[in-house]
Amino acid sequence: MISLQFLLTALVVCIAPGTGVIYTLALGLGQGRRAAIAAAIGCTFGIVPHLAAATLGLAALLHTSALLFQVVKFAGVAYLLYLAWQALKADGALSVSSTASAPSSLRIAYRGALINILNPKLSIFFLALLPPFLSGNPATVTAEMVLLGGIFMALTFVIFVLYGVFAAFARTWLLQSQMVMRWLNRSFAAIFAGLGLRLAFEKA
Repeated sequence: MISLQFLLTALVVCIAPGTGVIYTLALGLGQGRRAAIAAAIGCTFGIVPHLAAATLGLAALLHTSALLFQVVKFAGVAYLLYLAWQALKADGALSVSSTASAPSSLRIAYRGALINILNPKLSIFFLALLPPFLSGNPATVTAEMVLLGGIFMALTFVIFVLYGVFAAFARTWLLQSQMVMRWLNRSFAAIFAGLGLRLAFEKA
C-alpha cells in the first residue's frame, strides 16, 4: 500500500524547481504548450535509468566509484552550460522569441531526457528516497521499488506539464515586450549556468 507520507514527500520533491522544471518552463515560454509537454515527457523518461540503477543496486557503485561519478557529473555540467548558451543565442533552442523556429518534439524530449540522465545524483537520490517506504519483504523489494518509482515519475510528468502549460499561457503576454524576452533569456542562461556550476562542486 502506498503511504501518504511517500506521496507528500514525492510531491514536494517534484514541485521544487530544478533543471527539469527550468527546462520545461523555458520551452513553454519560448515555444508554447506542445514543446512544454514534450519537455515534460523527456525529463520524465530521463528518470528511468536512475530508477533502474537504484533498483538493481548500481547506484551504490556510482556512489563508491569516484571516477565514474566524476565522468557522469562533468558530462552533465557541460550539457547544462550548453543549455545556458542556447538560452542566450537569439536562435537558440531555449531562446524566448516570437520568431524562433520550433525544434521537433522528439528533439525537445531528447534534450529533456539528457538533463536527468546526466545527473548522477538522481541514482543516489532514489537509493536514499525509496528504501524507507519499502515493506521490508525481500521477496517484493524490486516490485515495490518499481511501483514507487513509477508513481514518482507520474507525479513528475503531471507537475512538469502544469508548469509548462502555465508558462505557455504567459507566452502571449511576454512576447509583446522585447525587454522582457531579453531578460528571460538572460535569466534562463544564468540559471542553467548556475545549476551547472553547482553540479560541478557536488561530491559523490
